[in-house]
Amino acid sequence: MTKAIKLLTALPHHQRERLMTLAREVYFPEDTRIFESGGHADRFWVIRSGAVSLDQPLNEVQRITVAGLGAGDLLGWSWLFPPYEWDFGALAFSQVRAYEFDAATVLRLCEADTALGLSLVRCVAEVLAHRLEMTRGQLMEQYAMRRGFVV
Repeated sequence: MTKAIKLLTALPHHQRERLMTLAREVYFPEDTRIFESGGHADRFWVIRSGAVSLDQPLNEVQRITVAGLGAGDLLGWSWLFPPYEWDFGALAFSQVRAYEFDAATVLRLCEADTALGLSLVRCVAEVLAHRLEMTRGQLMEQYAMRRGFVV
């Protein structure tokens, strides 16, 4: 498996510095719902400390956790792709400190600095590819366990 990419450390220093001028430090208490699946995606976060669970609703009362995120991880990519709606929900599993970025402001910066824009899109694509690989592995494990295969 590939190693998880950390957005801020993956960007070249000068691009990271430019992006960080747009960061706002935020705090989420434990058990805070950060966003809901299907909601409007207009921001993203880089987790500084704590843990976040990504979940998918099964029905009106049940959710299934699909991933856990921690320090350095990107929280939210739906702000980059139409229709700009969250694909998952996010819950602060513990107290979370994060850098928050307004999507419209970041997109304007990326249009003005196309090299930064390309680097950011590449980093987000690597994050997506890694998470897809992790999810595929989890699904294969669950399938194998249900069918009685040795994993």
